[in-house]
Amino acid sequence: MYEQISHSLLNSILDDLKPEIRRQDLRHFYTRLGANFYAIHSLFSTLYGHRDDFKLQMLRLVETMAKGYIDRSPELERLDIQREQDHNWFLSQKWVGMALYSNGFAENLADLENKIGYFQELGINMVHIMPILRCPNGQSDGGYAISDFRQIDERVGDLEDIRQISKEFRKRDILLVLDIVLNHTSDEHEWAQKAKMGDRSFQDYYYIFENREIPDLFEQTMPEVFPETDPSNFTWNAEMEKWVMTVFHNYQWDLNYSNPRVFIEMLDIIMFWANQGVDVLRLDAVAFLWKKIGTSCQNERNAHLILQLMKDCCQVSAPGVLFIAEAIVAPVEVIKYFGEDAIAAKECEIAYNATLMALIWDGIATKNTKLLYQGIKNLPNKLERATWLNYVRCHDDIGLGFDDSDIRAAGYEPRAHRKFLVDYLSGQFDGSSSKGMVFMPNEATGDARICGSLASLAGLESALETADEDLIALAINRILLMHAIILSFGGIPLIYNGDAIAVLNDYSYIDDPSKSNDNRWVHRPKINWEKADLRKQQGTLEHTVFNATKKMIAIRKEISAFADFNNRELVHLDNEHLVCFVRFNHQRPSEKVLVIANFDVNPQDLDLESLRTMGFNIYSNFVDLYSGMKPEQSDSRITVQGYQFYWLTET
Repeated sequence: MYEQISHSLLNSILDDLKPEIRRQDLRHFYTRLGANFYAIHSLFSTLYGHRDDFKLQMLRLVETMAKGYIDRSPELERLDIQREQDHNWFLSQKWVGMALYSNGFAENLADLENKIGYFQELGINMVHIMPILRCPNGQSDGGYAISDFRQIDERVGDLEDIRQISKEFRKRDILLVLDIVLNHTSDEHEWAQKAKMGDRSFQDYYYIFENREIPDLFEQTMPEVFPETDPSNFTWNAEMEKWVMTVFHNYQWDLNYSNPRVFIEMLDIIMFWANQGVDVLRLDAVAFLWKKIGTSCQNERNAHLILQLMKDCCQVSAPGVLFIAEAIVAPVEVIKYFGEDAIAAKECEIAYNATLMALIWDGIATKNTKLLYQGIKNLPNKLERATWLNYVRCHDDIGLGFDDSDIRAAGYEPRAHRKFLVDYLSGQFDGSSSKGMVFMPNEATGDARICGSLASLAGLESALETADEDLIALAINRILLMHAIILSFGGIPLIYNGDAIAVLNDYSYIDDPSKSNDNRWVHRPKINWEKADLRKQQGTLEHTVFNATKKMIAIRKEISAFADFNNRELVHLDNEHLVCFVRFNHQRPSEKVLVIANFDVNPQDLDLESLRTMGFNIYSNFVDLYSGMKPEQSDSRITVQGYQFYWLTET
């Protein structure tokens, strides 16, 4: 869009660019900059237009984008152009992700390169390597307290390792995902160190105050993220004799995005990693980016403007790179991180579907799908050119962040139901076989979160302790049922490290002083590769889970109805133990897959009459894509065994 004021400014900026920038071949850069500049100028002006140095900062912003473009390799530039031409490339059903710690999945980054064959064997083609940037010993928050945004932690490798992994991934059409922590730095970061030494320009990178007056105003409405271990949102720094905003941990200083220099610094860091060959950047803690007195300082409108501006700038310099929004908030809020008032995503193309994860675990605990149906029904439609990241487990805890109105609509009282789920998943409920651990209980609200590996939460650990073959089989079926849901739901499925080989809880973290106070480490194990090799040995549970998961992934990749174009319809059933939805090819709607899952231990019947509105009827002949067999069908009913799933097509 042409707009006189912004493009007059752009002409002036281009005249003022550094000579070493102007001499470069910037053909694609200028085309993209011209197309995006009105939006970039509007956003930057909204955020920073009141400042006296606005034009200078605008020049620095364009120079940062130009530098990012110039530093891009010819290979990455070709990839950008290819993805621009196929702009829905990431909505394909062919993508299946895995999240892992480099020194948990392997010894280090160099060793991870040796294990790329495992991804190909399973069918994984998108790998999220958990935080690997330099962090202080003992105060790293699992890698999210960054002391240097451009250096790899020496304990796992160096920059050359990640460049080599990126190169090897590209040869195999595997996407590389890395974290960028946008909200805060470690207090040992160079910026924080300079702030401690009294440099006012770097103190302005953070929220730093002389006394408690303003912090007390913030505290009136700000919740505490870790009330048990890190109460308060501010920490006294004796070196400066000032208060610093530290929303997460006292060693993590919140960045001040009302300062344009902070935005430009972080954009430069984003471009740095894009140019190392990273395909997808997971933007951590995006809900916290803007702080405003009188609010919760979460999900603020200006946080969304920051992300829109980052996306527009990245579209100019590296349009092939995607953003993941790490915003574990209510569905009505998380959907906004795709971009409000838009058709196509204009903030982040991908967002975590934390609600679906919690709903799936509710189904496992209750053995019914009442809340699961209610939650899916009220999950907002995503935008075009946007997709969910669907997962059963991740590196973090399980939060029970259902909407209270959904819980009531399912027939439960919210507080009592959350207590039941916490008790069930932590094995405190009579009859529960789950081996989860309670994380961050809040006595005032009764809220708590749950830690534990998928296999242990699904009852496999308890079943193995009793050596009961029937219970082991049930636990394995629960694992496969949950993976079947995320693989067919619509979005990119994300399998967590170890879940494809049924890794159990790892209690060794208790003996490590740097981890013992954080029981999330119980589900962050180091993979035993001798045990993992049992996936190749028939009769082992590793072989059973791995090969079943591998088969599901292979089938998913062949079924165009599993691509993500808002092509899912929920089927309402009378049987509260079943969940059922239809996936259809958005280009050929007659090509459909009927997904059915039984969350109960007992067989359940599906009345085919309930499918009439979906184009099926009692005379439909089905075959299961997964087993290749016809389902048990009689008297216009399909029988679904306990913890069984079907991916049905008509023959």
